[in-house]
Amino acid sequence: MNDQQRFLQTVSAGHPAIGIVTYEEDEAVGLVRFAALELSRPLWIWSHSGGVQEGLLAESPPLPNTEDPVAGLNALGAREERSICVALDLAAHLRQERPLRAFRNLLRQAPKRGVQLVLIDHSDDVPAVVRAYVTPFELALPDESALEELLRETLRQANRQQPLTVDITRSGLRAIVRNLRGLTRRQAAQVIGDCVAEDRRFDEADIGNVLLLKRRAMESGGLLEHVQTPATLDDIGGMRRLKTWLQHRRLALGDRARTVGLSAARGVLMLGVQGAGKSLCAKAIATAWQQPLLRLDVGALYDKYVGESERRLRDALRQAEGMSPIVLWIDEIEKAFASAAARSTDGGLSQRMFGTLLTWMQEHEAEVFLVATANDIEALPPELLRKGRFDEIFFVDLPAPAVRREILAIHLRRRGHDPAAFDLDALVAASDGFSGAEIEAAISAAMHEAFAADVPLSSTHLLAAVRQSPPLAVTMAERVAALRAWAVGRCVPADDVIGA
Repeated sequence: MNDQQRFLQTVSAGHPAIGIVTYEEDEAVGLVRFAALELSRPLWIWSHSGGVQEGLLAESPPLPNTEDPVAGLNALGAREERSICVALDLAAHLRQERPLRAFRNLLRQAPKRGVQLVLIDHSDDVPAVVRAYVTPFELALPDESALEELLRETLRQANRQQPLTVDITRSGLRAIVRNLRGLTRRQAAQVIGDCVAEDRRFDEADIGNVLLLKRRAMESGGLLEHVQTPATLDDIGGMRRLKTWLQHRRLALGDRARTVGLSAARGVLMLGVQGAGKSLCAKAIATAWQQPLLRLDVGALYDKYVGESERRLRDALRQAEGMSPIVLWIDEIEKAFASAAARSTDGGLSQRMFGTLLTWMQEHEAEVFLVATANDIEALPPELLRKGRFDEIFFVDLPAPAVRREILAIHLRRRGHDPAAFDLDALVAASDGFSGAEIEAAISAAMHEAFAADVPLSSTHLLAAVRQSPPLAVTMAERVAALRAWAVGRCVPADDVIGA
């Protein structure tokens, strides 16, 4: 069912109060207006700035002296029987005693007269007694058919304002519609408008423009961030077992696999030493499957208001589903849900957030492949490690000598140097115990030294940089050894050799 059908069903079920938490207020009001027209019921809308107004007329004068929330709620309670009453931005007022009392009075009287109240707000920070009586309703993101219809209507409106040229193939149109997935109707309309605002053209060149504008629109919310990935797996050293696993699972991404009952992979957990390449593994997966990589900023999810953090997480996961197929990356997941096993430390917030994530991992049907990375096993809630949560748990160890040679060559070539001009055997031996990130840092440091001396980069500079900076495997030898010992028999090595 679409949003209109779902909301109509919710209203018809007779819920006394329905809550819609969204930034898309116009869309939510339009949904309520549609239900009122379909059911032939009166509609009244209250706001702090406009008071109580009839909701089905284009220009309806407000009822006098109804701007105050108490007066407004009392006025809504006095409307005709079977009215649908909308309150905009009421949540903040319900923290005060008088508006809360007026709201509860309205809820008590509403069922007797068939009146239903719809709360439309950008926040669900309401008292627990309000939450107990309000049935939540979430707006769904538009699917591809709805986006195509929205695209055509937005172009028609833009053409009426100022003529524009539309020259695009059917395949190009489908590509643009796919690129719009994951956006709300308002965001999608704004992206389309921005594409034609300057040149008054809508053509194949706008395929890339739509994707760029979409990224900007999404990142402004601070929850999901597009991450650039390597062009090919050749840009990633080692990880041979992981690469083989990815190649096999890629075959299950198409429709042919569904016909034989094979479901797509759902996610992996990457454990390992800091700097050994867990983040690179997330990028490797997106590269191998040629899918966008989005990073979920869990720190941005947490909010001081009760219920707001959980809603943000649900919104982020819903947006990820709307953009599928994608790879979703949660970096250092143990820090995000470190208190999940200790309810008393944060009032149970981490546990509720963790429960929301686990439920989604178990039940989501969209092609969203979750990649979670972690450094500290002891901080991980045990529920996360249970079989079935992830398709596989990989351990990313410190690179073996052959892999260190690959990493050295990759970073040298990336910076315009021929690896054959350097003593890679000596560098491999000197970098024993180094992670990939530490090798990259040593090369960067050596290049700075050579540049400052105004001489070409040489093996001498590289060896000096490696020897001057002890690796994490030395400075935190005990913790690294314990982590590697724990992984034996519990995880699949991401590379051919573990503990090298």
